[in-house]
Amino acid sequence: MLLWGTTVVADSAQFSVIVTEVTYREVRGTALTLQTALGFLLTLVTIRLTPTIAGEFGWQWAFAWLALGPVVGLWAMTVLRSAQRGDEATGALVQS
Repeated sequence: MLLWGTTVVADSAQFSVIVTEVTYREVRGTALTLQTALGFLLTLVTIRLTPTIAGEFGWQWAFAWLALGPVVGLWAMTVLRSAQRGDEATGALVQS
């Protein structure tokens, strides 16, 4: 739990940079606010549910529950990267 607790916040800066790079300038502040609010909500839910899951099913399942976040994050970043590559390819075609 200590390892998870100290490393879970390490990606916040990277996600903030990604949000600023992929959103329109007009809604950038709103997007960052939404990201922060959802991050706190996710943390609240995780802190509340993890001991319940551990008590009901054991710590191995509680840690499996925590692993869902990084899995979803990796999937989302893969989708985002694919979308950016598609935009770059389209942009290259439009420019030539």
